Amino acid sequence: MSKDTDTSNSIIRQLPPEISNKIAAGEVIQRPSSVVKELIDNAIDAGADHIKIIIQNAGRTLIQVIDNGSGMGEEDIRPCFERHATSKIQDIDDLFRVRTLGFRGEAMASIASVSQVTLKTKRPEDEVGYIYEIWGGEEKKFEPAGVDDGTSIAIRNLFYNVPARRQFLKTDATEFRHILKTVQQAAIPNPDIGFELIADTDTIYDLPREQPIKDRIADMFGKSYKASLIKFEEQTSYVTVRGILIDPKLTKRSRGEQFLFVNDRPFQHRYLTHVVLSIYDTWTGENDYPFFAIFIDIDPMQVDVNVHPAKEEVKFEDERSIIKLTKSVVKKALNEQFLVPEVRHQEGEERSSGFGSDFSSDFNFGSSNKSSSSSPVKFPSRINFDRSHRGSGDDVARNLYQHDSEYQFKGEERSENRPERMTDRGFWQLHDRYILTQTRSGLCMIDQQAAHKRIIYEKALTATESSLPSTQQLLFAQTVDFSATEFSLLEELHPIIQRMGFNVQMMSGNTVMISGVPADIDIGDEQSVLKAMLHQYQELEGKLELDARHKLAIAFASKTAIPKGKKLTDMEMENLVDQLFACKEPYVDPMKKATIVYMPLDEIQARFR
Repeated sequence: MSKDTDTSNSIIRQLPPEISNKIAAGEVIQRPSSVVKELIDNAIDAGADHIKIIIQNAGRTLIQVIDNGSGMGEEDIRPCFERHATSKIQDIDDLFRVRTLGFRGEAMASIASVSQVTLKTKRPEDEVGYIYEIWGGEEKKFEPAGVDDGTSIAIRNLFYNVPARRQFLKTDATEFRHILKTVQQAAIPNPDIGFELIADTDTIYDLPREQPIKDRIADMFGKSYKASLIKFEEQTSYVTVRGILIDPKLTKRSRGEQFLFVNDRPFQHRYLTHVVLSIYDTWTGENDYPFFAIFIDIDPMQVDVNVHPAKEEVKFEDERSIIKLTKSVVKKALNEQFLVPEVRHQEGEERSSGFGSDFSSDFNFGSSNKSSSSSPVKFPSRINFDRSHRGSGDDVARNLYQHDSEYQFKGEERSENRPERMTDRGFWQLHDRYILTQTRSGLCMIDQQAAHKRIIYEKALTATESSLPSTQQLLFAQTVDFSATEFSLLEELHPIIQRMGFNVQMMSGNTVMISGVPADIDIGDEQSVLKAMLHQYQELEGKLELDARHKLAIAFASKTAIPKGKKLTDMEMENLVDQLFACKEPYVDPMKKATIVYMPLDEIQARFR
């Protein structure tokens, strides 16, 4: 006898579509750039040769992508927004030979569930197109309309019905930089397609179709790139590795311009990226990052693009061979370009960043062409710090080296009894990196670069707190072209940079006019200093839980501090130490690295027993 199963007490239930779609949206649509990527991918797959992207409020208010591709007929519009509906897969084998882009059936349903979507589409062979509106997964309008060939899809008020997701979006500047990177990842491997990017009425990119790859990269990342790009290609029966490298002299101090593609699909691979960067180490510093775009063309059956939820990573069937070949062809391309033997820096040697060759904690910058051991180092007589909580400047100078034997210089709170220098003993420089001086009960060792970073950092913070920043006007204002990423970041940080003493005017496109700089900057290197600050700031994002003002001050100090290996005179060493102990926190640099190490006499004596 059959018996109906009683499910009234069941605790497991099928989720309604509106909830399951929102959950899927959380996995597939992480931020506005995820929407931009899906819409661009669909436009490329539709055969478009011109794609226009319109952004408002970094994608929060509007993301619109207009293409002149194949469009859709009436019967395809509703299924387009259903889960697991796609034109890109016919059978299971298609999953393992993917040549199309996008999420293949997941993303459009997810987007429609968390936004207000307006779709306009028409196939070239049809007499009339259609308008379709779907808000939060609920259909609002479906009717014929006179529209252009292709597809225009507008995504408004992303995450409007999922406020928790909207709350976790970053600042407009940060979200827009993610969008910018997404557009770059689409435009680089598709120079035959024209791309237009408009953000809040500003045209960021206007890239023509059928554009030579070097011209495209120069238009996107700066005109200085065009003459410094190195093309390479190596073909085997199994795989083709080709791409574009940049001359090492144009490296930057921040990541973001390293691109990997497999069958024109962007992907991430930490080890492969590390391998390419390590090849550049022959010509660049440890924290220098070159532009490169590497394309791996391979049979789709030999690569799995479905190993990552957001399709950002791939798995090669023979990964070792891919990496080995890529390393070989990149190294060959660079060696052939420069025809120089590999020269490794001596252990511990650090090259000058090009700033601060004329060392000054008062915002003085020297020529990057000067030898690190030539030309005198310049110091102001005294940094104008607020010492109200530390006593007068005379007290600071008098008590610099008075030592309490129980206190160790490891970044703790400052002792009331600091070391007092024995005036007839002086200073010594060790390996042009450390300043040594005798104290009453031991030896004090100071890292000259870390100390100078602390001095500049506090001076920069003081400048940002001033209501009237100290600025010197340039005789002739400089017009500087920035990359779209740099311009976006500069726009975000503009108020702080102005308070630091820069007079920077944002102009149309990605152009900036510099008419004034902090009072003590040497004239002539303003744009390099400003760009270097932005790159260093990008490196600090996500690493430090500090506000933008502090991170920008750290970036400024990192780019202008005296380099290791700079020979100092006795007076220069004394002035550096005086200024260090005038700081609020002299014992650590802005990144909490020790500036001072103290070795008591007892410990020294013990080493000779």
